[in-house]
Amino acid sequence: MNIETEHHDDILVIRPRGRLDSSNSPELEHLLTEQLGAGCQRLVLDFSGLDYISSAGLRVVLLVGKKLRASQGKMVLAGLQDMVREVFDMSGFLALFAVADNLDEGLTKV
Repeated sequence: MNIETEHHDDILVIRPRGRLDSSNSPELEHLLTEQLGAGCQRLVLDFSGLDYISSAGLRVVLLVGKKLRASQGKMVLAGLQDMVREVFDMSGFLALFAVADNLDEGLTKV
């Protein structure tokens, strides 16, 4: 997995690419926890380049979502590919988080 980050004003965009599973989810969790600790309150997870997500990856998304809710922050999931969207749907996560078709829409929702 490769992780790209960028800022749009006060919005942090994180783009994991490839596979998000138990072998690399700690890397994403560390990055996101660090950013939240530094005061990030608006986050877009751009999953347009993500081919696969495991339960370990879902756990990271849930953890970050809970932390942002507790601090009155906001997170949007953007660009979910079909297989990744199916995993989020089956797990019930689509009902928990704002979802956007692409990054531009995600930036407007956060």
